[in-house]
Amino acid sequence: MAEVTVKELAQVTGTPVERLLQQMQEAGLPHTGAEQTVSDEEKQRLLAHLKNAHGEGGNEPKKITLKRKTVSTLKVAGSKTVNVEVRKKRTYVKRDEVDLEAERQRELEELRAAEEARQAAAEARRKAEEEEARKAEEAARAAAEQAAQAAQAEARAEEQATAAEPAAAPAAAAPVAAVEAPAPAPAPGAAPRKKEEQRRRDRVEEDERSRKRAGGPSKGRIAPRSADDDEGLARRRGGGGKLKAQKKRNQHGFEKPTGPIVREVVIGETITVAELAQKMSVKAAEVIKYMFKNGTMVTINQVLDQDTASIIAEDMGHQVKQVKESDLEDRLAEAMQYEGEEVTRAPVVTVMGHVDHGKTSLLDYIRRTRVASGEAGGITQHIGAYHVETDRGMVTFLDTPGHAAFTAMRARGAKSTDIVILVVAADDGVMPQTEEAVQHAKAAGVPLVVAVNKIDKEQADPDRIKNDLAALDVIPEEWGGDTMFVHVSAKVGTGIDELLEAVLLQAEVLELKAQPDAPARGVVIESRLDKGRGPIATVLVQNGTLRQGDVVLAGVNHGKVRAMLDENGNNIREAGPSIPVAILGLDGTPDAGDEMTVVADEKKAREVALFRQGKFREIKLARQQSAKLENMFENMGQGEKKTLNLVIKTDVRGTLEALQGSLSELGNDEVQVKIISGGVGGITETDANLALASNAVIFGFNVRADASARKVIESEGLDLRYYSVIYEIIEDVKKALSGMLGSDVREQILGVAEVRDVFRSPKFGAVAGCMVIEGTVYRNRPIRVLREDVVIYEGELESLRRFKDDVGEVRNGMECGIGVKNYNDVRIGDRIEVFERVQVARTL
Repeated sequence: MAEVTVKELAQVTGTPVERLLQQMQEAGLPHTGAEQTVSDEEKQRLLAHLKNAHGEGGNEPKKITLKRKTVSTLKVAGSKTVNVEVRKKRTYVKRDEVDLEAERQRELEELRAAEEARQAAAEARRKAEEEEARKAEEAARAAAEQAAQAAQAEARAEEQATAAEPAAAPAAAAPVAAVEAPAPAPAPGAAPRKKEEQRRRDRVEEDERSRKRAGGPSKGRIAPRSADDDEGLARRRGGGGKLKAQKKRNQHGFEKPTGPIVREVVIGETITVAELAQKMSVKAAEVIKYMFKNGTMVTINQVLDQDTASIIAEDMGHQVKQVKESDLEDRLAEAMQYEGEEVTRAPVVTVMGHVDHGKTSLLDYIRRTRVASGEAGGITQHIGAYHVETDRGMVTFLDTPGHAAFTAMRARGAKSTDIVILVVAADDGVMPQTEEAVQHAKAAGVPLVVAVNKIDKEQADPDRIKNDLAALDVIPEEWGGDTMFVHVSAKVGTGIDELLEAVLLQAEVLELKAQPDAPARGVVIESRLDKGRGPIATVLVQNGTLRQGDVVLAGVNHGKVRAMLDENGNNIREAGPSIPVAILGLDGTPDAGDEMTVVADEKKAREVALFRQGKFREIKLARQQSAKLENMFENMGQGEKKTLNLVIKTDVRGTLEALQGSLSELGNDEVQVKIISGGVGGITETDANLALASNAVIFGFNVRADASARKVIESEGLDLRYYSVIYEIIEDVKKALSGMLGSDVREQILGVAEVRDVFRSPKFGAVAGCMVIEGTVYRNRPIRVLREDVVIYEGELESLRRFKDDVGEVRNGMECGIGVKNYNDVRIGDRIEVFERVQVARTL
């Protein structure tokens, strides 16, 4: 190989010239300039030196120095910026294996020597303690033997002295007198007593001296025991180690926990920081500190969602139990589940019809003939409902105040009526309120029994009634329909038995069942506040038996049944299925249509009532929102044919028919228009209640709502729209149906770039040098990598550059560099396709 210069060698190896010259000098080469030539032999010397320096030549480096430099920008007052450069240098020294092994051996020897010294000291201490205990025990034993011998000698001497005392008294007294010259002569009999006392004192002193020599306490007093005494006593008894006495003295009341305390934290759908901290038994500052560390600034009263609170509790070492706010209602529903024998119950009937068509007269006749005497008009005065006995069973009638209450109960989800009796005057025909009654009954899905009243009048025309009702899709049975028609006269009583017979026959078809032994469940018909007796609620028992003293939950109110009144105002003790009663004892007046249930205890009833009161506003707002035309499609079930319900009122009949025909034709297989009610005249309260119950939109064409209707519409948030051009109604309905259809997502290809070359970047990995051949390539759009027209990767761009500049887009015919995020297998010939997803609204 020909000689090259230092500069050429630096270019080939990719090393700066200065660095290469430094390496050559370290290898012992004489080169100092970039233009000097380098021979093959010098190249080999340089290569051998570099291998040795990097550990490939057998001489591994002993020291490695790492340097790191970071540059950051610091903003100061005003618009000034200061560049801060931080340099870090760390050196790692590799130690020789021989030195490491010698150091390990030295450490092991030191540990072994220390262990032997510790064992030797422990053995010496043990032997010294045993020797000391042995000596103390021997001394005590010798002292005890001496004391015993002395006591025996004294006892023998005392016996001998007692035996020789009468004869030797004068002789024994002389020496004592001689010795104790100053003392007077003892009285007769006193000398033996003094000798006895002296001997006892001498014996006590001897025992005291012997105990002192043995190290024990004196006989006459209790010496305090020291730790050495306890230790010696424990060793003499065979004990060792730590002494029990010392343990007792060293014990204290506080014990350090062995591990963290894990609690089960119950978290609802929302929870405040303070409540979460209380359930975890930590300070709220700990939770706030944790949130700050994770980049979220909260306060002690901040409301957290269920997922966030669960993550916090789990990270702080607790177990989480997530509950829904509807768990109270779910548990209440589970408690109401009852398995028992079902029996047939009486039907609940509501009488509806136009004004002056004989509804009240019909009810009065049934009441006079079927209710026991002595009732004295208690029906309408007390509870607005009553039951009658017939030959084939019992029938319960509801005396509701018109269509409004009927609709309000159904709007709250209560199905209180089983059968509707539609009263039509034979001499008057079908009137607007008759049509409304038919619409209400159909919307509720309740079977109809038509009572053609005033059949005894000369102007009566029953056939015309059938024709008019057939136009409303109420087809008589004799015409092939399913509606029973009965001709009656409330004045003379014609057809009353047939009417009740038809009602009971319809009830048999419905197969109405109930469980008398179950806890009572029913619906509130009406309620009022009495001055003397407080809140009184009229309740229709639908299942089970309601008894006096039961704890009742009715909507947002609860209480204990203090008294029950029947339709005659008499006190009763219990009421079974299909029996209406008035109950006293609630804490408020519930709304018509509220569900009434018997709860096991008053605590649970109060808890559910408070929960419902808190959710009442949210439920009302949700119901208001669901009636909006713009949000109608959001409340439709998936997979079902979506329906837009309408209530239409116009100024003339021709416009109404035209609107009904045009709107009914709109729709397709997925959406449809259903006209709940259509009429001529102003928008009344009945129309507003019907729209509320049916979740419908109210359209007024050249008509306006009256005061009562506006009150209902404003309080319930119904959607009311006024029009004067028929095409605007059709256009708005089309838009609403189109919104219910939703939208389709389509992909649109924005640009295609072809890979011409692939470069390697230390920052982005594989960077594709591309030419844009179609459209425009955008930086912030999803991409696909295609190889031979097959998609092999889908993701996003890491970088898009023109020369050294980052750009947001590159147009057709221009070159660019593309880095694909998390993908480095880009090859020459691949195509990078940039696309976007576009939502296209569907139309009819």
